[in-house]
This record gives sequence, structure tokens and C-alpha cells, in this order.
Amino acid sequence: MTYDPHYHPYPSYRVPVYAKKGMVSTSQPLAAQAGLDILKKGGNAIDAAIATAASLTVLEPASNGIGGDAFALVWTNDQLYGLNASGPSPQSISIDALKEKGYRDIPKDGMIPVTVPGAPAAWAALSKRFGKLPLSQVLQPAIQYAKEGFPLAPTLAKQWKQAYDTFKRVHTSEEFESWFQTFAPNGRAPKAGEMWSSIHHARTLQLIGETDAEAFYKGELADRIDAFSKKYSGFLSKEDLAAYEPEWVNPISAHYRGYDVWEIPPNGQGLVALMALNIVKGFELQEKDAVDTYHKQIEAIKLAFADGEKYITEEAKMSVSVSELLSDTYASYRRSLIKEHALRPEAGEPVGSGTVYLATADEAGNMVSFIQSNYMGFGSGIVVPETGIALQNRGHNFSMDPDHDNCLAPNKKTFHTIIPGFLTKNNEPVGPFGVMGGFMQPQGHMQVVMNTIDFQLHPQAALDAPRWQWKKDKTVFVEPAFPSHVAQALERKGHKIEVAVDSMAFGRGQIIWRDPESGVLCGGSESRTDGFVAGW
Repeated sequence: MTYDPHYHPYPSYRVPVYAKKGMVSTSQPLAAQAGLDILKKGGNAIDAAIATAASLTVLEPASNGIGGDAFALVWTNDQLYGLNASGPSPQSISIDALKEKGYRDIPKDGMIPVTVPGAPAAWAALSKRFGKLPLSQVLQPAIQYAKEGFPLAPTLAKQWKQAYDTFKRVHTSEEFESWFQTFAPNGRAPKAGEMWSSIHHARTLQLIGETDAEAFYKGELADRIDAFSKKYSGFLSKEDLAAYEPEWVNPISAHYRGYDVWEIPPNGQGLVALMALNIVKGFELQEKDAVDTYHKQIEAIKLAFADGEKYITEEAKMSVSVSELLSDTYASYRRSLIKEHALRPEAGEPVGSGTVYLATADEAGNMVSFIQSNYMGFGSGIVVPETGIALQNRGHNFSMDPDHDNCLAPNKKTFHTIIPGFLTKNNEPVGPFGVMGGFMQPQGHMQVVMNTIDFQLHPQAALDAPRWQWKKDKTVFVEPAFPSHVAQALERKGHKIEVAVDSMAFGRGQIIWRDPESGVLCGGSESRTDGFVAGW
């Protein structure tokens, strides 16, 4: 039987998923089930999150990998914990060092934009502090899929082919050969339903599990990364890897209509979502699909992005404090700038990226909001030979302007796009949420939170609602299903509306809410991708 998995002529209807003992929601069905299997084997929500995240490096490699970064918000023991597992720039890199090599801008590809990967350290840190099962056991589902292979899901196949077509055209030098050997072993991208495996990926995951990630930062894998970096004039060294430790941080929040919305503090862009919510909470919004509602949402996110682009970097290097940016006084001032017609704020132009997000919960009340990324799809295009480690290109986000808060400097964490979210009410957990996708993420967080709190939509409906995405200046992209009469009215307010042909650029989200009385979990998963909620 032959059919096109992307041809779907009819509107589909998804319902939220309910469960009591545990739940995993993510963008890939097999990964969600991997996390659920760990729950059934006695693991908790933290173990399930690690298992799912590691499995996604195999099952969705076009969006994340072992050589990427991660962030997590963990509710356990009646408290919310934050983990920043983004890696810094190498010690030897600098603006002057790049200029000496002839660079005016930081490239997207190759070894130059590679920063220290934080994902393996995140898995180990979460496991050590909060997990119930050994890391070696928790990584077994990912190892098995890497060894035995799995059939590609439709959205993954589409992204993989797009990456392959681009890489084939631009990655022609020797340093990229290992990417093609790993991800295009038959001289092309695998198709939907075709099997793909990586024995090197499996062995790397096994080493990480057996050594609690020591092999990655101080052992055999670190040596391989170091040797490859030296061979191709990279800055990343085994000394950079050995010095790395993920950072436990205090989450930041904004109070929004009776709820507290939580994000990881900078260097992540979660601050943008909180600033935007602080602005819109001063408005009385009567109806979701009203022109005035969309106009004020868009204007608020534009103002928040203008500040985020200017100030967000590693928190200690910011020239303005987080508390100042989140103050009610500042929100009131920014709110006063919103008029009847579209503004043109100063902000960077958003770009596309690849990220995975997952949410987990267990019967004991533990909940995890976890996000992991190689930044732009497969990242830098670099795969360390015989390891399956695809290295991120997160350093591309640094500025080459020495006067910018986010300027490139040695051992510095750059402005980071990936952000996990969490919702509480009266100091009790409501649950984890997230919408991944580059600079769409704070926009998605804002829309999902408002869909939930302002417009009382259940998790699946909150995710399924048509989305908009501010791009730059007055340009706003809307999904094909976005109400056309609203789009036309926004045009009359000065917005430049562009209707996208598909929904790939509008983020991929997951939600799990917990009923405080019964403990029943209610989950939704992204209909724009291969999303799935697994529960029991």
C-alpha cells in the first residue's frame, strides 16, 4: 500500500488525555512511550524526563542531539527547581580571535559556533539529585532504539529531508563528512516509515549512562571531541568540557490573573514571555478571537522582544536587572506605548531553529518541564566521527559588537532561545508547559498561557488554537487556519500580515495540568507535529 503521510485533506479533532499514575507528553510517540516505560519500571517523573530526552536525540535528531543544551523546571518536594544546562563559549574564543581568522559575523556552520554541550550533564545532574533509577537504566530505551533502529515519523522525515537538501548544497568540505555518514547512510535522507539506526549513537549513550556523563566531559568522548575540534581549527577543547557544570538556578516568575508563570532566568529568553504577560495583564480582554485581543498581544510581544534583544545574555553580564524588567512600573510604562496602530520596535529578526520539548508527571506529584536543542535543526552540521554526537551551533547567537550585552567573550553563555515553562496557583503546582521553536517560543508561551487562563481552553485546545508569530518590524505571520476577517482587520491597524502555507514555523508544544483535588493529570500534545501523550 502506497500513501503520502503528509496528505491530510480533512480537519482532525484531538481530545485531551487523562491519566492518574503518570504521563509523558512530547513531540514523538515512541519517545513518550519510552518515558512511560521508565515510570512503569519504578522511575519517577524526573527519570521519565531523562529517558524521553535521551530517546529524542535518537528519535528526533533533526531537532536536538547529544551535543546540544538543555533547561529544566522540576516540581518536587513542594518546590520548583530550575536547571540551566546551557554551555558557555570556549575559553580560547574572542571577537579578536574571530576577526584574525577573517570573520565579520559568527557563522552558523562548522566548529566556530560550537559551544560546550550541556545536555548530557543535565541528564546526570537531574538523575543524581532527584532520580530513583540509575542513569544507565534510564538511558536504555534510547540505547535500544539507536541499536535496533526505528521507523521515521512523518514530520521528522520532512525536516530531515529539508536539512539534507541544504547540507548537500552548502556542507561540501571534509569536516561535514561524518554528518552524511551518520544521517544519510544511503546517500539520501531516510523517508517516513523507513528504518534508521546508529550504533555509534548507542555506544555513546551507553558510555554516558555508565559513567554519569563523565565519559563525555573528561573521558573518551571528550578526547574525541577535542581531537576533531583541533583538526578543523575549532576553539572547543577538552579543558572546556572538563570545566563544565550545569547550574541550579532560582526560577523567575510573573503573576498573571491569579496564577504564577515560571521561567528559567537569563541567559534564556523566558524573560520575554514574562515581560509580555506583564504588559497584557493590564488590559481587559473580553474575547479570544477579537481583533483588539490579537493586536494587544502582538504589540506586547514586540515590546518585550525589543528589550530581550537588547539586554538578555548571561545574567551577570546584563546591564539591566531581571527585577527591573519585570517590575509593574516598567510594565505599565511599556503598556502605555500600545496604541490603536502597530508599532515598529527595535528588535532582532527572529530565525528558525530545532528544539524538542517534553513534560512529565507522576502519581507522587513530581512534574518536569524539559527542553533540549541543537539550536538550528541538526546544529552546526558537525558530527564527531564514530560517536553520533551532533554538535550545536548555539554560539551563532553571540553579537560581534563589543558594546552589546550579548557580545562574544570567552567562557560566556549566549542569549538562549530554549525555555521550559511551569504554572502554579497559590503555591500549588498546575503543571509544566512549553512551546519550542526558536524565537517563536516566548510567543507560544504567551499564547498558550492566555488560552488557558483568559479563555479557559483545555490543554489540547490551548495548543490547537491558530497561532500568530511576530517576525520583525510590523510583519506578523499567521497560520492557514487563522481567521481571515481578523487578519484583514489587523492589516487595517498597520500590521503586515502574511499567511503561512503550513504550520511548521509556529512551534510545537506540550502541556500537562494536574487537578489539585484528585491528582488526575490532563495532557495535550502538539498537533502540528508527531506529538503524543502517553499516560497510565
